[in-house]
Parts: sequence; C-alpha cells; structure tokens
Amino acid sequence: MRSSEQATGAAASRLIDQRIVDLGDWRGETLARMRALILEADPEMTEEWKWMGTPVWSHHGIVCTGESYKKVVKLTFMKGASVPDPSGLFNSSLEGNTRRAIDLQEGEKVDARAFKALVKAAVALNGPPKKKR
Repeated sequence: MRSSEQATGAAASRLIDQRIVDLGDWRGETLARMRALILEADPEMTEEWKWMGTPVWSHHGIVCTGESYKKVVKLTFMKGASVPDPSGLFNSSLEGNTRRAIDLQEGEKVDARAFKALVKAAVALNGPPKKKR
C-alpha cells in the first residue's frame, strides 16, 4: 500500500506509525503523543489515512486530522467551531465557521486532560451513527 492511498483501521494505523517514524524528530514525537491522547479519550476511535497521506481520527464522522509541517504539528477539528474549548486550546483557523485547529510548535506541551475533553466533546458532537433507511 502506498502512502497516497486511502486506508482505514489496521492498515491506516500502520501508515500513521510509519509517518511518525519517517518524521524522525520532534514532529513525530508530538504526533505520537497527540495520537495516544486521542485514542485514550475515545478507545472506539477509528484511524484513517486520507488525502494523500493525512492521519485522520473518526467516530461517526471525522473528529480531527493530524498534519505535520516544517514548524508545526496541526490538529484540525472538523467541527471545532462548535466544540466547547474552555481551556483555550484552539489557536489556529479561528476565523472559520466550522473548523478549528491546534498548532503545536517544537517543545510545546498540551494539557492532556483538557485535550482529551476536547476530543470527547468533538466525538459527542458527531452523535450516534445515522440510521440506514
């Protein structure tokens, strides 16, 4: 499987593992740490690999993506504008009507409890699965 393909579940998890290894620096460590918090917050989260190599975490719809750039690891919450953020973790994409993101720079730490609460709130916002007619 090439990294440009889409994958879900175990195949996607392997691609995300490989991305973390390939980054090989603070970005890989940060992505691994945030991934662990996402999976702790919601053990039923599904890992996906989309859009030519973007890690995605879903539960009844996309919760967030994890992108890595030269100076930041960006966690974009698809419905972030509607997610309560009492700790003020969102620090990017604040002008949009839908998404919100957390940009993490080298050495930056995130309050694990507040982040997991954010993930849980985003999952709750997605609601139960849609009934098939």
